[in-house]
Amino acid sequence: MIDETSLKILKILQEKARIPNVEVARQVGMAPSAVLERIRKLEKGGYIDGYEVRLNPEKFGRSLVAFVEVAIQQTTRKDTVGKKLAAIPEVLEVHFVTGQDSYLVKLRVADAGSLGNLVQKKIASLPQVTATRTAIAMSTLKETWRIPID
Repeated sequence: MIDETSLKILKILQEKARIPNVEVARQVGMAPSAVLERIRKLEKGGYIDGYEVRLNPEKFGRSLVAFVEVAIQQTTRKDTVGKKLAAIPEVLEVHFVTGQDSYLVKLRVADAGSLGNLVQKKIASLPQVTATRTAIAMSTLKETWRIPID
């Protein structure tokens, strides 16, 4: 289990991963070297998976968000299909969900034509896929990787 100070550090890093170590130390009232050591322990302990830059999808022509439910044959190895879906560059998330042996896939593309092409040629064409249902996001009110830390 991690202590309150480590939780504070994680909250700060979730807000701004590129924050200088000295600033994190100031906010939690510790020496920069002690904060750096804690961050390294949090990384080693698996509390921090990594750091990444969030790009503006519109600047890259990827403003359309869609969710595709992918039904698969019951006899299919689920991990095989999941890996194939995850390998598609436009796919952001792949979740195996309850219900009728299916995946929920989140993706970003340029437009409806690109979406149709992607679903038909890269998803529905997989031999294990029996059906797809697509929902297009009309707008996005919240999209984040931040998790609540109590």
